[in-house]
Amino acid sequence: MHPHLLPQFRAAPRSISVIAPVNTPSPVITIDGPAASGKSSVARLVAERLGYTYVNTGNMYRAMTWAVLDAGIDPASDPASVATFSASAPIDCTVTDGQTTITIAGHLLTAEELNSDPVNRAVSHVASVLEVRNALVAAQRALQAIGPLVMEGRDIGSVVFPESPFKYYIDASEEVRSARRRAQGHADQVAERDRIDSTRKASPLIIPDGATVIDNSHLTLDQAVESVLTSLKSQGLPTP
Repeated sequence: MHPHLLPQFRAAPRSISVIAPVNTPSPVITIDGPAASGKSSVARLVAERLGYTYVNTGNMYRAMTWAVLDAGIDPASDPASVATFSASAPIDCTVTDGQTTITIAGHLLTAEELNSDPVNRAVSHVASVLEVRNALVAAQRALQAIGPLVMEGRDIGSVVFPESPFKYYIDASEEVRSARRRAQGHADQVAERDRIDSTRKASPLIIPDGATVIDNSHLTLDQAVESVLTSLKSQGLPTP
């Protein structure tokens, strides 16, 4: 699959090649949920099984956070500077081989950079800035032009694609999610991230209207994926 260059976050959307007919938008499966609920793993495998493009919108916010921190801005105490910086942040998102990758000023961000503890601690603060969300939501919606998507995040079914009939919310207990973060070697507090994400004014984390809720506290990854695929099949979406 050839890379599709999306609009830079700092600019108004540029034109991109449209695969789906204009009057027939491609299906978007939205998967939302709190930190460490397992939504990323579920979304990635669902996309793989369906042959859809997988979009981790959290990495877009993580990339912006990395850039903000690299610029010496403290997002917890200076949201105004975050808003100003986001208007000209040299960030680009591309889709290659069915997944998104993100570069900053030509530098391809690694998983280690996107998931570092400083980024983990700051990402909810950056994501709460309205100007950041407006820019990234526009970029996420533009992705529908490239074909069917499985998109995961915290406001996909509620804000980005609220009209999608295929909406899921992956949840797990705070204890289970905290244990998963520790097992991954991260020190961020999921309860604090939940508080910030759920109480922010811009696109708070909620269960989208009409979403199917899956408690992933004690499911295996395969079981969670099968739950989503079974639900999609019941809604008439062709599945393997």
